[in-house]
Amino acid sequence: MMSRRYTVLIADRSSGVVRRLTVSLRAVLLTSVSVFVLPLLIGFGARWSTSAERHQLATVNRALEIENGNYRETTGELTSQIQSLEGVINELGERSALDPAQARAMAKLPAVVKAKAAGGTAETNAAISNILSTSFTSPEDTFGVLRTLLQGLESRLRNVRKDVERQEALAAATPSIWPAKGWLTGTFGGRSDPFTGEPAFHQGLDISTEKGQPVYATADGQVESASYTGDYGNLIVLRHDFGLATRYGHLSVFNVKPGAAVRRGDVIGFVGSTGRSTGAHLHYEILANGKLINPLQLLTQPAKR
Repeated sequence: MMSRRYTVLIADRSSGVVRRLTVSLRAVLLTSVSVFVLPLLIGFGARWSTSAERHQLATVNRALEIENGNYRETTGELTSQIQSLEGVINELGERSALDPAQARAMAKLPAVVKAKAAGGTAETNAAISNILSTSFTSPEDTFGVLRTLLQGLESRLRNVRKDVERQEALAAATPSIWPAKGWLTGTFGGRSDPFTGEPAFHQGLDISTEKGQPVYATADGQVESASYTGDYGNLIVLRHDFGLATRYGHLSVFNVKPGAAVRRGDVIGFVGSTGRSTGAHLHYEILANGKLINPLQLLTQPAKR
């Protein structure tokens, strides 16, 4: 049946010409089916393509949301770490503030002593300023800048902490309080020898007071010796950091033993008149790298307790 052929006659009335067109049933059916089915196929194809594109866009969108979430989380963590480090640095800065009297005493230390406590660098601060002025256009750039800033702050924190610790150690080691309560009867430098009347050099300070009055450590340190030592009589030598040392002579009684750690203001002994002495008083000396210096330069605070 599908092989049947049909003839279509087309006549021109004006000229009488007749044209014949022979077609098969199969061709007619195929043409008809094509005319109706092709638009449907195109529509289904377009719909499928749109659906696939929408699915792809949804997948990309989900991936971007996850990525953005990770960016936000990572950025938040880095920012939090940066803020935390800045807070620690600010706290260290506040901690580094010294008592004005203590600061004056430290300022009068010999240069060789202060050099041992020097440290720090300004390079990190300059690097951070350069980072903050850098422009960036992508999350990767942002992460790079934040991580670099974080590393810079960590480096700065190490430097600041070292500087503060050095300054605190130097402040603790600086002999800045009076070692006893009394009257200043002998100063550092030239004077007449109290026994012979001849010119002599006095190596420290003489503070006259009643026998048995407490003698205070003028800075944190360690007892190097506590023994009877010639003209000094009963003598305590304290060793402090940064090459500093103090001596306390003519004591009546020791209150510490060699090797003991002491803090500024601790009672280490009691005033006496042992050794080469004309009466109850404390002889006090300060040495920097083994060289005697004038104690009055550093004694900016009264005796503790």
